[in-house]
Amino acid sequence: MLDIRYIRENADAVQENAARKGYDISIADLLAQDDTRRQLLTRVDELRERRNNNAAKMKGGKPEPAAIEDGKQIKAELSAVEIELNNIEKTYTDLLKAVPNMAAADVPVGASEDENVVAKIVGTTPSFDFEIKNHAQIAEQRGWLDKERAAKVAGSRFAYLKGELVRLQFAIVQYVFDTLSDPAKIAEIAQKAGLDVPDKAFTPILPPYMIRTELFDAMDRLEPRDDRYKLELDELWLQGSAEHVMGSMHANEIIDQSELPLRYVGYATSFRREAGTYGKDMEGILRMHQFDKLEMESFTTPEAGMNEHLLMVAIQEYLLSSLGLPYRVIQKCTADIGKPNARGIDMDAWLPGQNQYRETHTADYMTDYQTRRLNTRLRREDGSLELAHTNDATAFALGRAMIAIIENGQQADGTVRIPEALQSYLGGKTVL
Repeated sequence: MLDIRYIRENADAVQENAARKGYDISIADLLAQDDTRRQLLTRVDELRERRNNNAAKMKGGKPEPAAIEDGKQIKAELSAVEIELNNIEKTYTDLLKAVPNMAAADVPVGASEDENVVAKIVGTTPSFDFEIKNHAQIAEQRGWLDKERAAKVAGSRFAYLKGELVRLQFAIVQYVFDTLSDPAKIAEIAQKAGLDVPDKAFTPILPPYMIRTELFDAMDRLEPRDDRYKLELDELWLQGSAEHVMGSMHANEIIDQSELPLRYVGYATSFRREAGTYGKDMEGILRMHQFDKLEMESFTTPEAGMNEHLLMVAIQEYLLSSLGLPYRVIQKCTADIGKPNARGIDMDAWLPGQNQYRETHTADYMTDYQTRRLNTRLRREDGSLELAHTNDATAFALGRAMIAIIENGQQADGTVRIPEALQSYLGGKTVL
């Protein structure tokens, strides 16, 4: 969430930013609650001081009746004020949590995703001299995909992946881990992007698949709740992406500046209800309740946060290009970047079977919006403390990556060309 002091000093800008992001909130109401809260806090401090002074008077000997009566009045008034303060605190906190992060200066202003900006298009969309198929047709024909039996076992939007498709998925995983664990490769990508950032490698992570309510909420990724799966008896949720459980792993910790940046790449099976998408993208594995993803997460100093975001975008472009996939880069507008995000970039890969670009990657820069509630701080060399900044970004959503590989690499005989970067991870094979 935002610092209340920043909101007090920039009330009009915060209100305008909320409107541009599409959030119907009142900064005036929040500041009114804040004023009342601060007055009550002052009154509580005064009453506690009076209580302590009065208690000191009654020590030793027989207390004066006036002191006893005064003590009773102080206790009653303090109790009433504390109850009022607790009620105000809840309202104030709810209003503060509803305020979205400030959009970065270069984020396009727009009222919907239709006003996102295509920053660039990379690669040439393939042409075919045969009738092309979509990934579902190819995968089912080759025996790689069985949704009918999955529906029998778990319901719609689940699938059994089989055979070479499974091997392809884990080839991508190993390729990404090898790439992001190599400082020389990080340095190469950063240099090409013109970024002056450390070449520190990403640490591979297999995170928990569940997250506690308070941390999911602190990450500001719990909503919309109707798109999440909850384990009611345990007050746990199935995470919707690996960054949810990597971004929260340093809650209530202080990280020495010398350790930054902390960079992680996590592999997780993730879960979403896909609420509101009934009947949409039902064919194949594009939109599933259960899916596997590789996600990047990092913690930096505030001054390094934006360049870290740009590094993750450069990594995404490198990964897509290295697999020979045509793609476009989308700069998301204010209404589409999301509540906790200061900036957001999407990558859309070309899917011949749909004759359109579809989102495969997203990169989000949150500044200190998450770490304020998570209480994730850094200790400067001079000993001072401040909040760390966070970034997260997709390395690959495995299902969508395989869709793009299958559809762009399909051949007339039903086989699929394997991108050269992945061939060594599949025993040197060139086709599936």
